[in-house]
Amino acid sequence: MSPEAEEFIELLQLELAQHELELPSYPAVALQIQQLLADDNVSTERVVRLVGTEPILAAMIVRLASSVALNPTGKPVVDLRNAVARVGFNAMRAAATSFALTQLRLSKRYRPVLEQLEALWRDNVSMAAAACVVARRSQRVSADTALFAGLVSGVGKICLLARSVDSPYMMSHPDEFREVVLDWHAEVAHALLTSWRVADDVVEAVHGHQGHRTGTRNLFVLSDVLSVAEVMAQHEMATDLRLELLESQLAAKRLGLRPENYEFMMTESKAELALLIKTLGI
Repeated sequence: MSPEAEEFIELLQLELAQHELELPSYPAVALQIQQLLADDNVSTERVVRLVGTEPILAAMIVRLASSVALNPTGKPVVDLRNAVARVGFNAMRAAATSFALTQLRLSKRYRPVLEQLEALWRDNVSMAAAACVVARRSQRVSADTALFAGLVSGVGKICLLARSVDSPYMMSHPDEFREVVLDWHAEVAHALLTSWRVADDVVEAVHGHQGHRTGTRNLFVLSDVLSVAEVMAQHEMATDLRLELLESQLAAKRLGLRPENYEFMMTESKAELALLIKTLGI
């Protein structure tokens, strides 16, 4: 690897070792929400006060509370207090993450990598939609937990891409940059989610999935959900090939998913994606 790439990695390693790694341009309110929700006993009133300081984020949470994914009764939610009371903490974390990444994409600083950022974000939203479907079908994890895990599944790649704008060499040598991303994105995701005080099961599931680690304990159920969702989210891939991949996947078997339902689940995943895009205002 070139000296320039090694320097990029050394700085990354230093920040990881010192627990100073941050997602560039991450809004303060989004970070505050992540950290506030780390307290399982936090009051609804405190969350409402904080979320209410950012109207775009507040509107996003209200839409999530009314969405089909998280509100199967179909009863509309029209105010923030009821929305916060109804949705799980992980749904609010998902909204905060979506808000933060939207701000990142709107920043002039990241225009040189905007196309790649948009593509990565679409992948994450597709993962979130598919993970919701898998969670509902398997009934092994909650839909809001699956939604959040899917949405942050590629956050390490997004962070590294955003950092690359400060390195003219990495920007002009995409092959070397791809190698760095391949080697480091799982560790970056783990560091970011840990700094946001995300629950251990989500952190380990994302880290395990992105690092291609597997296991059989309950800790890995969510990782299995992400593995199945990854196949389902490949909407550009031929249906027959996705079905073949799902039928050979141990993760799907461990979750108790039935092969005769795979095709319907893929269709459901695509419909969920369209709803999630509308809900998050993407």
